[in-house]
Amino acid sequence: MVEKATHYTVEIAGVKRDLPLVEIAPGLRIAIFNMLGDTEVVEAAADALAKRLPPAKALVTPEVKSIPLAYALSLRLGIPYVVARKTLKPYMVGAVSAEVLSITTGKPQTLYLDGKDLALLKGADVILVDDVVSTGSTLHGMQKLMAVAGAHIVAEAAVFTEGDPEQWKEVIALGSLPLFTD
Repeated sequence: MVEKATHYTVEIAGVKRDLPLVEIAPGLRIAIFNMLGDTEVVEAAADALAKRLPPAKALVTPEVKSIPLAYALSLRLGIPYVVARKTLKPYMVGAVSAEVLSITTGKPQTLYLDGKDLALLKGADVILVDDVVSTGSTLHGMQKLMAVAGAHIVAEAAVFTEGDPEQWKEVIALGSLPLFTD
């Protein structure tokens, strides 16, 4: 009997990591990439992605796991970043929202853009940044938010896409993660 693999090894701009394989549905596992707290990976990914991104006025990223990447890219590109939040906070005056379905939570979520960020984004060229593009739901939610904000998306970037790489040809990514079926 052949044992199932428990990890999948990736290389991110020269940095190797073993990602745990987690079952998200019967017979379907994915490699979980979490760069929170992994400064070496964040820095390497930001260096590699920054070289491939077009000029823009701002970066937009969803809360939480991709925030360190957006921050590092912001420093390298000299442009601000905006976080699409997953909860509406009392200080978010004039917020706009879009609903998404996250593959990691398996539940509908709402992304919120703080009203204070609308002036920065209106008419601006922006780059959407995420850690992994899996189903495209979060990316679609951010696209809807940018339409409401009046921003023009000039690029979409991620450390990884997941599944069929041909499906995500328009996303500037450093690699693709396979789906693992049993």
